[in-house]
Amino acid sequence: MVSDFDPAGILPDDLLDRIRERAAAHDRENTFPHDDLTDLRAAGYLSVLVPSALGGAGLSLAEVSLLQQRLAGAAPATALAINMHLVWTGVAKVLADRGIDDLRFVQTGAVAGEVFAFGISEAGNDLVLFGSDTDAVPQPDGGYGFTGTKIFTSLSPVWTQLGLHGLDTTSPDGPRMVYAFVPRAEEAAGRLSVKDDWDTLGMRGTQSRTTRLDGALAPADRIVRRLAPGPNPDPLVFGIFSVFEILLASVYTGIARRALELAVQTATARTSKKTGLPYSQDPDIRWRIAEMALVYDALPPELASISRDVDESADHGAQWFALLSGVKHRAVTMAKRVVDEAMLVAGGASYFSSAELSRLYRDVLAGQFHPSDPESAHATVAAAWLGPLQP
Repeated sequence: MVSDFDPAGILPDDLLDRIRERAAAHDRENTFPHDDLTDLRAAGYLSVLVPSALGGAGLSLAEVSLLQQRLAGAAPATALAINMHLVWTGVAKVLADRGIDDLRFVQTGAVAGEVFAFGISEAGNDLVLFGSDTDAVPQPDGGYGFTGTKIFTSLSPVWTQLGLHGLDTTSPDGPRMVYAFVPRAEEAAGRLSVKDDWDTLGMRGTQSRTTRLDGALAPADRIVRRLAPGPNPDPLVFGIFSVFEILLASVYTGIARRALELAVQTATARTSKKTGLPYSQDPDIRWRIAEMALVYDALPPELASISRDVDESADHGAQWFALLSGVKHRAVTMAKRVVDEAMLVAGGASYFSSAELSRLYRDVLAGQFHPSDPESAHATVAAAWLGPLQP
């Protein structure tokens, strides 16, 4: 049960302190947090969603949501980067929980130290899971060669397996979306290249670089699905969407929690020249912090509830995608609002780039660019309540 789970057992305070201390340098220098990954690997973090029978921690999605909230409070970029590995191990769990072992190799790979990256995003592709500009060409041995460009590929310096999709237009039964995993060895073979182009406003430590595929080969035993383009009820699609949205929402909820904590610390430590009292006694400051807490408090229980529903294979029918889009959208907009208010509570010192709140302010902005973006979330929820748009 989540109520009995203590995230500090896996992410103790001393580990988080080390990760938090390194976060500013990675943001300033635009570098990947290799030491964070080393510490997290030693803590068994890469396999927290893998069943204990396979050598993992056997945690639920609801429990890992709590872990990601805690990690994001220390280093948002580290949490967001590791999120993309956890998405694939989470999808493997969603499938296995439903009696489908197609991603068993992801689970055993995670235990063995493999790092899985998420190669779905493509520039201008608002179909996301339902379409692709990457060509998937069948090979004589049953594998596929992929040619195209993937953007926002987090973990670029360290991933060993890239989970991706592409479109096979040669299939006799019509176009098919092909989901597969490409090994990093394709880089040495010259069929895959990673651009050193990650220089962004925030979330700099994720090093989510552009990946170019030039016939990159996925072997036959790593071809996971061939699906018709467009919305699809396949459990793989549900698994990707549900785990991706929940763990993203967890990261941004963790950012909000940290911003709230910093606002409280600042209000308690600063003294008003006008009254001689701590700012925590100022009615306006108290109102701001109360407002922050009021909007933040709704998200952790919502995340716990929807994560538990995924864990327990609850049936929300056609409402599932609206619920998942909604929790991600609410978490991101809530976090942005909380960080905005925290900046005002902290005052001008928070405007300096060296301030932790300044980094959180830049990091939280990334949330609006992840699927489901605001337009997609609203369209999904409108369709759930009003039905599809008429042609």
